[in-house]
Amino acid sequence: MSKFLERLKAFGETEAIVFNGVPTSYAELAGRTADWRAHLAGNGVRAGQVVVVEGASSVEACAALLALVELSAVVVPLTPLPAAKRAEFHEIAEVEAVATVRPDGSREFERTGRTAGHELYGRLRAAGVPALVLFSSGTTGRSKATVLDFSRILAKYGEPTRPARTLAFLNLDHIGGINTLLHTLSQGGTLVTVAERTADTVCAAVAAHRVQVLPTTPTFLNMLLISGAYQRHDVSALRLITYGTEPMPLRTLQALKKALPAVRFKQTYGLSELGIMPTKSKSDDSLWVKLGGEGFDHRIVDGILWIRSDMAMLGYLNAPAPFDAEGYFNTQDAVETDGEYVRILGRKSEIINVAGEKVYPSEVENVLLEIPGIAEATVSGRPSHVTGMVVKATVKLAAPAERADVVRAVREHCGRRLEAFKVPVVVEISDADQHSDRFKKIRSAA
Repeated sequence: MSKFLERLKAFGETEAIVFNGVPTSYAELAGRTADWRAHLAGNGVRAGQVVVVEGASSVEACAALLALVELSAVVVPLTPLPAAKRAEFHEIAEVEAVATVRPDGSREFERTGRTAGHELYGRLRAAGVPALVLFSSGTTGRSKATVLDFSRILAKYGEPTRPARTLAFLNLDHIGGINTLLHTLSQGGTLVTVAERTADTVCAAVAAHRVQVLPTTPTFLNMLLISGAYQRHDVSALRLITYGTEPMPLRTLQALKKALPAVRFKQTYGLSELGIMPTKSKSDDSLWVKLGGEGFDHRIVDGILWIRSDMAMLGYLNAPAPFDAEGYFNTQDAVETDGEYVRILGRKSEIINVAGEKVYPSEVENVLLEIPGIAEATVSGRPSHVTGMVVKATVKLAAPAERADVVRAVREHCGRRLEAFKVPVVVEISDADQHSDRFKKIRSAA
């Protein structure tokens, strides 16, 4: 960790983080990190202790995280949560202390009275390395707690080659948010934060701070297109948009390329359990991607993607780890192959079985988004006494319309473009958000 921090200090007065429109230099960030380290050590934090950093992804939160890693602690980054969910996460992670960053930048430290005794923590303490605990979104059940060796994470970031001004879209409680922070800082770039993640606030930040890289999700990019925010703000500084966490609708990708012709689009692939895997998209408007690179390997078994990673998690705190004997992790993602390229179809658990036939929700959603007036579409299965399951579509409209007209348009268009068993039998219209706070589609709510 000291090598990583020494590199940050070398960037001096270069802007490191822009939070609430206020820039903080690398020298200032190093100073805040040293201050946090003294504060935490003064409160008895030692190597191997499990400490939550709670708060928005601010300069103070980033400094607290870096300080805990420097102390070889186990850091659990959390955003503000409902009381019940917060208590659940604290119990699962066996949290021993909480460092809270208030919205005004002030801080608070408290002990929980717990003593963390999980076997995975014992292994980390014996090795004398810092660790990271990340929770899954838990949209389909209880959240899983992933334990990662932070020294392995830091080892992947090489010497500076391409410093860039990057927007911090995902929070520090997400592997994508951690990767964005560490990659940007390791390169001497500038991380630009936003107070809220709406299309207009993101585009306004791109314009105001000349953001060059936007890492985000397909769900958000679809919202960006619908809103037209990219036309209301000067986003000419943008050079690269990366997207991941869920399948990208081809129609959305093609529309994005048309709307932002000067921007390069790159599909990413990563999991909390494995880290962010190097990828190479076949083209800007293609969903086919090459996976792999130094420290990663993959194979496909019965149409499911398995990955082996040098920075793979040690395991879950509250579930068995799905590694095989050779160290490959079952991602549960169904894929198609075309030579060296793969196309992510979606999670195996999301496949809808209609009378023995497989339906991938993303395929139907792609077709639904071709229908004029449909702004968002989420497909899931609904039980049927006849076929076991039928396809259900929940759609959000760009403008009010008669339900009968929408249902007819869905049936007719999907009937022309899809096999009969893939055509939605149930069509619902909803104004509710169909995504989580991580801007990932929630199919369980469809």
